[in-house]
Amino acid sequence: MAWMTYISHWFEQDDWYEGLQRANMSQVRQVGLLAAGCQPWNKDVCAANGDRFAYCATLAIYVYQLDHRYNEFKLHSIMSEHKKTITAISWCPHNPDLFASGSTDNLVIIWNVAEQKVIAKLDNTKGMPASLSWCWNEDDAVAFASHRGPLFIWTISGPDSGVIVHKDTHSFLSDISIFRWHTQKRGKVVLGHIDGSLSIFQPDSQVGVLRIWNVSRTTPVDNIKLKKTGFHCLHVLNSPPRKKFSIQSPTKNHYTSSTSEAVPPPTLTQNQAFSLPPGHAVCCFLDGGVGLYDMGAKKWDFLRDLGHVETIFDCKFKPDDPNLLATASFDGTIKVWDINTLTAVYTSPGNEGVIYSLSWAPGDLNCIAGATSRNGAFIWDIKKGKMVQRFNEHGKNGIFCISWSHKDSKRIATCSGDGYCVIRMIDGKVLHKYKHPAAVFGCDWSQNNKDMIATGCEDKNVRVYYMATSSDQPLKVFSGHTEKVFHVRWSPLREGILCSGSDDGSVRIWDYTQDACINILSGHTAPVRGLMWNTEIPYLLVSGSWDYTIKVWDTREGACLDTVYDHGADVYGLTCHPSRPFTMASCSRDSTVRLWSLTPLITPLQINILADRSWEEIIGNTDGAIEHGTPPLLCGKVSRDIKQEIEKLTGNPRMKKLRWFSECLSPPGGSDNLWNLVAVITGQDDSLLPQNYSKGIMHLKHLVKFRTSEAQELTTVKMSKFGGGIGVPTKEERLKEAAEIYLRLGQIQRYCELMVELGEWDKALSVAPGVSVKYWKKLMQRRADQLIQEDKDDVIPYCIAIGDVKKLVNFFMLRGQLKEALLVAQAACEGNMQTFHVPTPKGSSHSDDIYKEDFNELLQEACKELAEWYFQDGRAVLAACCHLAVDNIEVAMAYLIRGNELELAVSVGTVLGEPAASATHYALELLARKCMMVPTCFPSVGYRNLAADLLLMIPDSELQLVKLCAFYPGCMEEINDLHAKCKLPTVKECMRLAEMTHADGNLFETIKYYLLSQEPEKALPIGIDFIKEYISSSNWTLDTIYPILDLLSYIRTEKLVLHTCTEARNELLILCGYVGALLAIRRQYQSIVPALYEYTSQLLKRRKVSVPLKIEHLSEELDAWRACTQSTNPSSEESSYTPPSDSQRMVYATLLKRLKEEPLRGIAGPDYVTGSNLPSHSDIHISCLTGLKIQGPVFLLEDGKSTISLNDALMWAKVNPFSPLGTGLRLNPF
Repeated sequence: MAWMTYISHWFEQDDWYEGLQRANMSQVRQVGLLAAGCQPWNKDVCAANGDRFAYCATLAIYVYQLDHRYNEFKLHSIMSEHKKTITAISWCPHNPDLFASGSTDNLVIIWNVAEQKVIAKLDNTKGMPASLSWCWNEDDAVAFASHRGPLFIWTISGPDSGVIVHKDTHSFLSDISIFRWHTQKRGKVVLGHIDGSLSIFQPDSQVGVLRIWNVSRTTPVDNIKLKKTGFHCLHVLNSPPRKKFSIQSPTKNHYTSSTSEAVPPPTLTQNQAFSLPPGHAVCCFLDGGVGLYDMGAKKWDFLRDLGHVETIFDCKFKPDDPNLLATASFDGTIKVWDINTLTAVYTSPGNEGVIYSLSWAPGDLNCIAGATSRNGAFIWDIKKGKMVQRFNEHGKNGIFCISWSHKDSKRIATCSGDGYCVIRMIDGKVLHKYKHPAAVFGCDWSQNNKDMIATGCEDKNVRVYYMATSSDQPLKVFSGHTEKVFHVRWSPLREGILCSGSDDGSVRIWDYTQDACINILSGHTAPVRGLMWNTEIPYLLVSGSWDYTIKVWDTREGACLDTVYDHGADVYGLTCHPSRPFTMASCSRDSTVRLWSLTPLITPLQINILADRSWEEIIGNTDGAIEHGTPPLLCGKVSRDIKQEIEKLTGNPRMKKLRWFSECLSPPGGSDNLWNLVAVITGQDDSLLPQNYSKGIMHLKHLVKFRTSEAQELTTVKMSKFGGGIGVPTKEERLKEAAEIYLRLGQIQRYCELMVELGEWDKALSVAPGVSVKYWKKLMQRRADQLIQEDKDDVIPYCIAIGDVKKLVNFFMLRGQLKEALLVAQAACEGNMQTFHVPTPKGSSHSDDIYKEDFNELLQEACKELAEWYFQDGRAVLAACCHLAVDNIEVAMAYLIRGNELELAVSVGTVLGEPAASATHYALELLARKCMMVPTCFPSVGYRNLAADLLLMIPDSELQLVKLCAFYPGCMEEINDLHAKCKLPTVKECMRLAEMTHADGNLFETIKYYLLSQEPEKALPIGIDFIKEYISSSNWTLDTIYPILDLLSYIRTEKLVLHTCTEARNELLILCGYVGALLAIRRQYQSIVPALYEYTSQLLKRRKVSVPLKIEHLSEELDAWRACTQSTNPSSEESSYTPPSDSQRMVYATLLKRLKEEPLRGIAGPDYVTGSNLPSHSDIHISCLTGLKIQGPVFLLEDGKSTISLNDALMWAKVNPFSPLGTGLRLNPF
């Protein structure tokens, strides 16, 4: 296996433990990403091949890949090597892994998509590559042309590599806008010019300019109107992306760029002259929207409306709604996003030049103030969809920052390149103009004093002004930065403290009361732009820089707690919402907005809440919290409000406390939804459910009810309700939507009537007999000359009318429309569907129940599929919601654990009580392991006691407490304290008990007491000899040896790595590796089974041991497992499938006998944490288990350089506690 080459040297050395540095894990988690839109500046900006398509924002290329299982496209990667505007991309026709891109800094890059890396670069192109195209006849040649020509051909590799010029293609009358090679005739090329003319070159022939382009018929075959905004470019593929694209006939591209509403006819190829090809078109629109349109079925396979297409300079959460985020961009628009669905809900009118900064109006005023590069500042009223006020005091000068006072909602400050900071009323009346010696880049209102404002200036100084005086002089000037100061931010929790970020790469913390700089945070290697104080932890500050990173600081000692490398370009804006203080958004020149969870930085605090510790250990005051070495305490408004609410409650407030803190600490994306479902299951009154409940995953008892009322609302609602914003549904669209809902609810007559009103007679008629034959005849007369059109979706009304629910649910599931499947199945369960079945003779009364059961099974199936879809998408919380919706409490808990949402699992499990108990206990155990291993802190008493508190919440937890005490590294006194807390005998007493039980021959107790004594290494030979002897017999089972092995693995690390224990340590590691492989098979951790077998074999090969395991035997087992599990899911791509041989079946059957069933329901299956599928821009990490690039979060092993994916690390640690490097250190990724 590939990974062994990385780490084989660890296996050679035995005693390298001394001097080992523990590598710290990244703390900040990426939990969401808003992708950019497609840029409107250039023509060649979308391309497709195989089952992928790509489009360009200004500086990054987004690659989407078809997920065959759900038949949908998912963001696969973001390529952002270009530093200047990308001009064109072209996919290699012969190799679906390669594409080329060009940019305005005369650079052409060849990418490998699968490996996400650059293969070749050409950076001295003569002229800017305005259009690119792979040569059809050469394997690895790319041609590109600048606007004036000529055409260059770059051969990337081979003997003839280099650039040659096409000799005729120059001195045109009009610039080249695009060119394409002929797909059959070698060397024939056509160039399109800006004036609409085409030049066609054939090898060795006259140059001809063809004015009219005729394709066998002059009228379009079909006009498909897709969207109100103009098309920008289009790329047509010839074959449907069902399972795999296979492009049989080469395709031409057809481009149009016009703001008109005309949609270009699809490109036709010779062999399909007069029928629409079953093609797909990648469409890019002028508003940055991108879609993949299926021209045969006339529906979108993928559609993303509206995205920013350029650098995003600023982002801010709406003060009264943590789910709305506004972004301001270089492309001249402000967009407002719903961060739960990651879609744009409002966009400003546009054409404002560059928008540098935005500021929400306080409270619920629904206005945003924006600052532009040359058009002054404005106030945009979101609901009215228009600009309601403009400010022009700065003339044509750029305004770099705008800030709406949240203490006095009538005042707005702006600062500009003209050197003024202007304070005005919202009606435009100027209150103050503060003159600076140079451009002013940042301003911020004090959070404690409504008349105080700070500014950052090009002259390297920070100034503080006081508005209650008439003086225009600053109250304070702070100097110290060595380059210009950009943003300034007042601390929300510490009065008089502010920070400033500068082009010198540092962040300075100033104390206004002491007139001094109290700390300098250095670490960024480029100018600092984004700055954000945390609103709960007074010393936590986050900064973003042009060095592409985000850093989190502890401003008490100036330490950098974490650095995030995921953005692909300069980081400009950072924001967090006061009611979700640990969810942060950042925006960047890579034109993405990313969402982060900072909760892992305050793990001990979260665990204090779970362990029901006193308020003093959860909430503190600012002065106490900023003392050096104090563990994190919440000091902000949100936590104080929660505390006040809880103190008002009568009875047991524990449930409410867990829920409220969980909602405050969890990132968006399902935790609210999860708690609503928990409330429904625990019997809360439905009237208390929040308004947005029906938008998420509902409990099945509500699903049909809510959708019915939604349908009624859609049919009656007046236009005025929507106002005239973007995407307002027309009357037809609303009636259609209502009809669809009525249909899924089994109300056929309402559906027919609405369809008739819409003029869709054929649909109404095909369903009418479901009401009555009489009704159907009446309709027939009203519309005698009916036209029946074939449309694929017509199977839906048809199935519902005849009551064939099963076929319909399967149909939806096959198409990946899982939510639809769920709705239909639930409606059937509630008896809304008429089922026409042949009555059974005698005892026919049972048949209805059978149907009911049948539907129930369908319902569970649909729920399971939907949950799996969310889970694979890295959204474990929503997956858990799906199971809670059908009362599958155990499975829902298992999904939370598999997504490593342990704190949430414990909170929810505690509230749900008995049905969730076993899963809650498992989650508590894993959390205790997390506390036991926080490398810097575990020896501290706080963490040790936290681990014990968590384990004490589990009934009968003696064994877990024994493991904790056995593992705890500390002095004798501390260890005895811990023993007392866990109600275990003292260390000395344990030694006596160990000798006594040893004499009695009680193996398990002997090992237990030796591990708790001062000589735990004595337990090793006793336990290991027993296991070796036991597995030498033929019919041993896993459950007999695992408890002993698991207990032994908790021996103190410093004892295990002693020279004297070398042989015992190696045998322990080998046994844990082998048992780990078996457990991984039982838990279906497919991705790590081969690595565990390989790890065990390598240790057997390289270390001196006497274990009854043979390398040949291990590889035989692994081959048998591979052959037999491959047969259960032969993947569509491996055509070379061979059935397992009889001997392999035998070996695998023996293996399964040893394993027995997994005791916890739903826990089998791979782990998948939030953000696993989000592309990150940081260095490419290769997993030392698989040799493949890691997508999503990375886990660093103890040597500080080997990496594995966080998902693999979690699965590995659950089945084998020791690190894959064979060092004897425990792995702790939780």
